Amino acid sequence: MAKVNIGLRGWRFDEDEVFDDEGRIRPLGTMDEDTRARVLRLTERLTDPCDACWLAYGDDRIEECAPAEVIYGEPRGEVILCGEHEADFVYWFREIADEDVIGTVQLQDAFHEWFFDGGRAPEGYAGVEHVDSDPDAVPESPDPTEELPGLEEELERVDDEELDALNVDLDDLDL
Repeated sequence: MAKVNIGLRGWRFDEDEVFDDEGRIRPLGTMDEDTRARVLRLTERLTDPCDACWLAYGDDRIEECAPAEVIYGEPRGEVILCGEHEADFVYWFREIADEDVIGTVQLQDAFHEWFFDGGRAPEGYAGVEHVDSDPDAVPESPDPTEELPGLEEELERVDDEELDALNVDLDDLDL
């Protein structure tokens, strides 16, 4: 069973749990709760700009924000970052972050506050080196500007109460 990223690096999924043999998304009800929450949260965040860029430029200069490439944290408290700002997050996480926020939804607010207050990784901080050990064997991630195959049909099957319980905002999706 392969572990795959979907759209953004960071959150890794068991391929067989998320996709069927045709590469379409499995019914959300068949996924465990954590996987379902992460898949749904990804649908909200795939096209968002880097959190750090957004903190630096704001909505007034949103065009200067780089697209997100990586996601860290827990759903509803995740941090999405471009390649340039990933090292800032990794430095903060390893060296600065209070252990009380790690693994919680407060992670996002704590990182945002540190970054907004001028926190940055030291010059030359390496961060994380991403290595594809066998890139030809890994299934291709969906294009983040396109929907996940089968997601629209699957979301239509989920009742509003269940989506409300997951605290998912799908208003930005073109369904």
